[in-house]
Amino acid sequence: MQTVRMMARSSVVAVAAMASLLVPVVATPGQRAGVSALTSQDYIDIQQLVSKYAYAIDECTNKGYDYADLYVPDGSFSTSRNGKVSNRFEGRERLAEAARGGMPDCKGVPWAGIVHMLVNHVIEPSLDGATGKVYLIAIGLDGVPGKVEAQGRYEDVYVKTPQGWRFKSRVHVLAAGQQEVSRGSRPASDGK
Repeated sequence: MQTVRMMARSSVVAVAAMASLLVPVVATPGQRAGVSALTSQDYIDIQQLVSKYAYAIDECTNKGYDYADLYVPDGSFSTSRNGKVSNRFEGRERLAEAARGGMPDCKGVPWAGIVHMLVNHVIEPSLDGATGKVYLIAIGLDGVPGKVEAQGRYEDVYVKTPQGWRFKSRVHVLAAGQQEVSRGSRPASDGK
C-alpha cells in the first residue's frame, strides 16, 4: 500500500512538472515578452555610466578618449531638434572629437566651465539591453557661475559588454530655442 501511494505521488509530481513546461511564459505588467529584466546591479551600473558621461564631457580628459570609451566601438552621439538629426559622431575617433568640441585638444572646448547635471533618469529593459532618458541641466553658461539652463534631454540605448554597460547611442534632444553648442565663457565683446 505504501508503494502504491509513493508511486501515485511520484506520478503527480511528474505530471505537474511536465505541465509547467507547457505553460507559456507571460511577461509581467510593464515588461514586454522576450525582454529580460534588469538586475539591481544593472540599474546601478547604467546610472554610473551616465554619471561618468557628465564628468567626461565636463573635464574632457585624455583628449576626449575617456568620453569615447563610454561607448561601444561603433557607438554614436548625435543632436536632434524637432525630430531631425543635425550632428552625428560615430566611432571612437569621432566621439573623442565631439568631446573636444572639434578642437585638437581639450584646452579650447567651447563649454569649458559648464557643469552638466543629468536628472530624473529613467531606465527600461529592452531586447538588446536597456534604454534610458534623462534631462540635461547646464550650470555656468556664458561664464556666469549661477546661470542655469534646461537643455532638453538625452535618449539613450545601453548595451552590456565584457567591459560593462556602454552607450550604443545617445541623442541630445535639444530644448526649444537652445543653442547647438553652449558656451562656458563670456561671449566675445563686439566693441560696444
